[in-house]
Amino acid sequence: MEYFPIFVKLQGQACLVVGAGEIAARKIDLLARAGADITVIAKEVKVPVLKIQHQHRLSILHKAFVPDDVQGFKLVISATDNDETNCLVADSAKQRDILVNVVDSPALCSFIFPAIVDRSPIIAAVTSGGAAPVLARLLRAKLESIIPPSYGRLAQLAEKFRPAVKNTIAEPAQRRIFWENILQGAVAELVFAGNEQQAEQQLQAKLAQHQANVNNGEVYLIGAGPGAPDLLTFRALRLMQQADVVVYDHLVSPEILDLARRDSEKIYVGKQRQNHTLAQENINQLLADLAKAGKRVVRLKGGDPFIFGRGGEEIETLMQQGIAFQVVPGITAASGCASYAGIPLTHRDHAQSCIFVTGHLKNDDINLNWTQLAAPNQTVVVYMGLVGLEKICQALIAHGSPKDLPIALVQQGTTTHQRVITGTLTTLPSLVAAQEVKAPTLIIIGTVVTLHEKLNWFQGEAS
Repeated sequence: MEYFPIFVKLQGQACLVVGAGEIAARKIDLLARAGADITVIAKEVKVPVLKIQHQHRLSILHKAFVPDDVQGFKLVISATDNDETNCLVADSAKQRDILVNVVDSPALCSFIFPAIVDRSPIIAAVTSGGAAPVLARLLRAKLESIIPPSYGRLAQLAEKFRPAVKNTIAEPAQRRIFWENILQGAVAELVFAGNEQQAEQQLQAKLAQHQANVNNGEVYLIGAGPGAPDLLTFRALRLMQQADVVVYDHLVSPEILDLARRDSEKIYVGKQRQNHTLAQENINQLLADLAKAGKRVVRLKGGDPFIFGRGGEEIETLMQQGIAFQVVPGITAASGCASYAGIPLTHRDHAQSCIFVTGHLKNDDINLNWTQLAAPNQTVVVYMGLVGLEKICQALIAHGSPKDLPIALVQQGTTTHQRVITGTLTTLPSLVAAQEVKAPTLIIIGTVVTLHEKLNWFQGEAS
């Protein structure tokens, strides 16, 4: 992060603008909206600044800039077309530890202007650090479209009731939950519809009812998908951003974990081969205990929680103990990885059915219905099969599969680190052994694999 985002209070503060052209006028207008007392220094004052002189009560000094002119100002902006003057303004301000911005010269700035969405008192700011100002403005336009002006009125309502809510609800966590329910529920909708008096009445009623209600916790069992963060569902993202605790496994990527609420507690309970942080029974009870403590708990699992994710076991425990929960499906690895590898799981010329199995080794063996899996005209998807890959291929051949049956291994599918290795039941084990392949991986078996080269649309590290 090259620039630390910060909002500076300029109400009644002395600010200096050097230059008096069209660009200077735009910066003056921004400072004036923040309540600054503005002085302008320029040898020539142009029409755009003259037009706003009285509106913004500008103090204008018709002179050339000298270094001592920055003395006593909180913030300085240089908006001239003279490089020598701009450098002099920047150096003079920096020597006195005064914030300075030189328009279109990021190297001379100690701060930069973001693209601003003003829904006062809600302010959103976007910056590219000077790298792509047009992109920042485009992102601002997107934010403008999804943050209606009424959000400012909603913030004013919250400000009005903030002391009363704090006096009524002493526990910060419960207070946060109360506000999230208010700001995402019927009260907010009334404000958006312009019924602010009714919104106030409902807010008062909900606050009066609060003490009578027991705020129990809840568990959200969320499928994080195969790895790419933008494959999360809208509901998953919304629940992740309101959770108090996130319990996650080793298949959840750091990029996805970063989307959870920043101040939420993160608890790792990953289970890898011969390395279980917690036994499954302990994870089940952990979720229940956290919810009983009044927490909103996200259980974040790679792929889909109900496909080799043991989600059913976890909600059994929650149901037995009377704990509320939601299940949010995710894109399972079979669907995500196959799609990104350009391998359709079904295709009328290749496969009319698809079977998901786990290749997990138990006592150095894989106990599966090999006769069923060796049948033709189907696709077999093997989860957790990297270690047992050679045994899987040998077993299929032994039960009638052709030795040249196509097979693919997808590593870290849907992410920028995706790799796809293709071969046959005979050749793939040695191809994988010759490369440094790491979990998570997925194995796809069947003639649909021959479509990979033709339909390979997503380029990871290698194919």
